[in-house]
Amino acid sequence: MFRCTSLLPKAGTAIGTQRCRITAPRASSLLHDARPLRSLTALCQRPRYPVSQLSNSHRLERVRLVQTPPSLSQPMEPGPPDWWHRRLPKWTIPYLALARMDRPAGTHLLFLPCAWSIGMATYASILQESSALAAQQALGTMGFELTLFYIGAVVMRGAGCTINDMWDRDLDQKVERTRSRPIASNQVTQFQALVFLGAQLSVGLAVLLQLNWYSIILGASSLGLVIIYPLMKRITHWPQAVLGLAFNWGALLGWSAVAGVCNWTVCLPLYLSGWCWTLVYDTIYALQDRDDDRLAGVKSTALRFGDNVKWWISGFAAASTALVALAGYLNGHGPLFYAFGVAGAAFHYGKLIWGLRVDDRADAGKRFRGSRQFGVLVAAGVLLDIGWRFVVD
Repeated sequence: MFRCTSLLPKAGTAIGTQRCRITAPRASSLLHDARPLRSLTALCQRPRYPVSQLSNSHRLERVRLVQTPPSLSQPMEPGPPDWWHRRLPKWTIPYLALARMDRPAGTHLLFLPCAWSIGMATYASILQESSALAAQQALGTMGFELTLFYIGAVVMRGAGCTINDMWDRDLDQKVERTRSRPIASNQVTQFQALVFLGAQLSVGLAVLLQLNWYSIILGASSLGLVIIYPLMKRITHWPQAVLGLAFNWGALLGWSAVAGVCNWTVCLPLYLSGWCWTLVYDTIYALQDRDDDRLAGVKSTALRFGDNVKWWISGFAAASTALVALAGYLNGHGPLFYAFGVAGAAFHYGKLIWGLRVDDRADAGKRFRGSRQFGVLVAAGVLLDIGWRFVVD
C-alpha cells in the first residue's frame, strides 16, 4: 500500500491529453487514493506529456510515495454504497450511515441471540405439546417473533450506534478509521442526532409493545446498558464486557416473548455463552484501533490482553461453546443441535482464532465480520432440531 503527499496545481488546472482532460481535483483524488502517479496515464488513452514531465509542466512538485507495510495501514471506514447517492435523497444518507445501515454485521450479532432463545423456547414448547396442531401453532408463533425481533434488532442496533457516536464525537475524530463518521465529520450535528435517536427509540418502543408485559419490562431494562456502554471505554479496559451484557439481552427476551416468562435454567447459560462470544468478536474488532486507541486514551480488551490476545479469546471461545452445550442439554436438544450448534461452532472458533494476525488490522476486520458464523451455527442447530422433532413425531 502507498501513502502519498504532494503539492498540487490550482483547482481547475487541466492536465492535457489528446482525448481526455484531468483537472486538478481529479488528480488530487488519485494521489490521495494512494495510487502511483502512473494511474494518471492509465486514465488517458494517448497522453500528450510523458509521465516524467507532468510534475514540471504543471507544478506537481515534491511528489513522495512512501511504502508502508499492510499490517500498519488503517483505511477509513468505507463510505455509503454508490446506489444510495443515485437513488436516495441526499439528506437521508448521513442518517442511514449513522445507523450503520450499510454494515449489517452488527445487526446480525444483535439478532442471533434472540433467534437462539426464540428457537429453544419453541423447541421446549413442542416437546410439551401432544397434538400436531399445537406444534404448528408454536411454529407460527416462532416465525412471527423472529420477524419482529429482526426489525427490532435493525432499529435498536442503529439507535445504539447513534448513542455511541454522540458520546464518541471527539474520540472518533482522533481515530483514523472513524473520522468519516457522520457526527465526527460534522455531517450531522449533536442536536440532529438527538432528534434522530428519538425517532429510532420510538420505533423500537412500538416493536417492544407488541410483546407481553413481562417482556416489555425486561426489554426496557436493557436500555441503561445501551446508554452507558460508550462511557465504559473511558474508565475500564473491559468495555466489551458491558457490550456483551447489552448485546445478548435477546437471549433472555426471546424466551419470554414466546413463553411469557424466562426459563432461567436454560436462558442464563445461553446468555453467558453470548456474553463470552461478544468478548471474542469485539476484542477482534478492537484490534483494528489499538494504536490509535492507545494515543487517544481509549481503553479496550485488545489493549488489556496485550500479547496474549489469542490466549484470552481462546478461553472465552471455549467457555462460550461449553455454555451453549449446557443450555442445549438443559433444554433437551438432540444430536443435530450438538453437531451444528456445538461441534460446528467449536470448529469455527478454532479456524477464526488460529489464523488471526493480531497486528494486521485488515485481517482483524475481516475476521470480525466472519465471527457471526458462530451465532448462525447455533441457530441452525436449534432450527434443525425442531425440524427433526417434527419428522420423528
